[in-house]
Amino acid sequence: MRNILLKNGFIISMDPSIGELSGADVLIVDGRIAQVGKNISAEGAEVIDVSGKIVMPGMVDTHRHTWQTQLRAICADMSLEQYMRCIRFSISPVYTPEDVYVGNYIGALEAINAGVTTLYDFSHTSHSPEHADEAIRGLRDAGIRGIYGYGYYPAPVDNPWFATVGQRIADAERVRKHHFSSSSDLLQMGVAITEAGMYPFEIMRREILSGRHMAVPQTIHTNCFWGSAFCSGVERLAAEGLLGPDQIHVHCNTSTDLEMRLLSDNGCRISCTPDTEMQMGMGHPVIGKAVRHNIKPTLGADVISCNGGDLLTQARLGLQDARVLANDALNHLDRMPEDIPFKVRDAIAWMTINGAEAMGLASTIGTLSVGKSADIVVVAPNDFNLAPLNEMMGAVVLQSNVSNIETVLINGKVVKRDGKLVGINFAEAYRIAAQSRDRIMEAAQRRGPLLPPPDQTAMAHMNEMAAANVRK
Repeated sequence: MRNILLKNGFIISMDPSIGELSGADVLIVDGRIAQVGKNISAEGAEVIDVSGKIVMPGMVDTHRHTWQTQLRAICADMSLEQYMRCIRFSISPVYTPEDVYVGNYIGALEAINAGVTTLYDFSHTSHSPEHADEAIRGLRDAGIRGIYGYGYYPAPVDNPWFATVGQRIADAERVRKHHFSSSSDLLQMGVAITEAGMYPFEIMRREILSGRHMAVPQTIHTNCFWGSAFCSGVERLAAEGLLGPDQIHVHCNTSTDLEMRLLSDNGCRISCTPDTEMQMGMGHPVIGKAVRHNIKPTLGADVISCNGGDLLTQARLGLQDARVLANDALNHLDRMPEDIPFKVRDAIAWMTINGAEAMGLASTIGTLSVGKSADIVVVAPNDFNLAPLNEMMGAVVLQSNVSNIETVLINGKVVKRDGKLVGINFAEAYRIAAQSRDRIMEAAQRRGPLLPPPDQTAMAHMNEMAAANVRK
């Protein structure tokens, strides 16, 4: 691997010992950051001139259902209830292993193109061993860093491969042994726990304990349905010793202060997905609430069947919503704030170091620190939206977009250069995505309407079932 010297940029390191540097360099040796500072020289290194550009850590997405990428925007006007009936009950069951591969491959490329160098793939289409194998292959072929979250989720497929949760756990153990024997690979394994209430609680316990037996991180949808026991159960999880720092709890919009305190006291992490939460009726992202309970917020793009796959949008929405909520108390008193809480630096932390910490990768990524892997993004003022650059962090969070992501490195390898992904044939990628989409939609429509009426899926009885399953 050739050494690389990023020369003369504005450095947003997110490392308190380095801070922000203007006209500075980053030297990359053997895929790792060797030096950060001014006037660095390195004989034989490839020099990339980043003069007048922003150099920052790669972004970290802690919650993405990557398999849905070829369903882009079909849920743009859907509530969470409608999303569940459409995607989870109508479309997910018809996904073939090849479709999962395509979604993960195209979705990971979209993420890299947007400066997301690491993602937690919440893969709840593990309908068979081959589905899981192809999901992993898609992520690896794209070259992204991250965690593949093996989903224990049941789906109403016509001929289920797995008859019991024990069979699913056995397949997860196969995946762990076969695909993830090395701890140094870019892609590592996690598990995606079935939502509380879908099964009897004892099964949820088995899923959580299986993740701990395999020594892999866990993620779970938590407290995102108002007026329902579905996705609840934090108090029972705490009482039975099942919460822990190996877990990322996603959404948490309906969480009470007690539940937030229990998550915090047990070291749990939280992933906020502002686009889907605000649209689908889940409520406000819990960014401010998390901070009040000493939980560092992180961000996810969630479902590309609804919104785009970049974190810049999520950071912007999350930041401004958190500011509105914080200012509401004063506004209701007919007053204006002197200052606003939550700064653009906070938002950059949500999508870099906080995400790295939540995924257990803070010693490897998340800051531009000497010794860490060189997962780096260069943001360029290549259009009117960033011309001229002034306040660099503000430019990243509030004004930049995917078109400004000029260069991306993962583990010291340039994977996007001069605004284009390296070695990727976009026309071919588009072709396989469209072909997969057409097959999926045709197969789903043969089974019935894409959006079944409320009384024609298990969602009609989910609240009663969940209440019984979560109850102690």
